[in-house]
Amino acid sequence: MAKKKHITLEQAIPWILLIGGVIGLICSVILTYDQIRIWQNPNYLPACNLNPIVSCGNVISSKQGDIFGIPSPFLGLLAFPAIATVGVVVLAGAKLKRWFWLGLQAGVIGGLIWALVLFFLSLYRVHALCPFCLTVDVVTYILVWYVTLYNVKAGVIRIPKGNAERVAVFARKHHLDIIVLWFLIVTLFTLKHFWYYYGHYL
Repeated sequence: MAKKKHITLEQAIPWILLIGGVIGLICSVILTYDQIRIWQNPNYLPACNLNPIVSCGNVISSKQGDIFGIPSPFLGLLAFPAIATVGVVVLAGAKLKRWFWLGLQAGVIGGLIWALVLFFLSLYRVHALCPFCLTVDVVTYILVWYVTLYNVKAGVIRIPKGNAERVAVFARKHHLDIIVLWFLIVTLFTLKHFWYYYGHYL
């Protein structure tokens, strides 16, 4: 009986970067299109306006998603193609320097912080959620999680031996369980917040 082969983190990371970058870019293009249409016509309703809670228009029209006056989707048009390109370059066999991976680490952490800020603002300021924004959030969580795991394993991020090393080994062993648990927590938190709307449907 043939031994089952497991995909290593080194094999997976370029595909995670490539696929995550492409999905993020697609969502950014859609959101940018809707943003421009709303600028042209304030009464324009994006196709993803499904109800008072799931409403791209409300989120896009709000100023909470701007960074120094620049709408977030515009930044996604720059960031996600760069991430996808890194995935292609690594797939092609390029060996990137430690400083490059540290720069990528800083970039995805910055994206994570902004994604969490936008999620908080969507819940407590806009009181609406955008499916494409949530998809970008999912992509961002996955990118920062696996880029961090890869950088720790590759020695790009140097951690001391002892408890920190054991935590890193545990995280790599249970990487999928941890990210699924994170998504479950975020989902339950969101449902709890909007239970006043969805509760009577369940």
